[in-house]
Amino acid sequence: MTYQTVASISQVASLLMFIAMFIAVVAYALWPSNGPRFDAAQKRALDLDNGTPSQRKLSERGHR
Repeated sequence: MTYQTVASISQVASLLMFIAMFIAVVAYALWPSNGPRFDAAQKRALDLDNGTPSQRKLSERGHR
């Protein structure tokens, strides 16, 4: 095997692994049973009124 052959095989293999991981992540994100979990995380991230006690203390002082 020459260097060119090994380099070509490794490039193709890494591209295929990247494509497989990308498809897995997209499938996980779009899977119907994960919808409520993502909705709850979105609401928690955007809920500024129910922060941690230290965050509430900072917001009372006017700091953000």
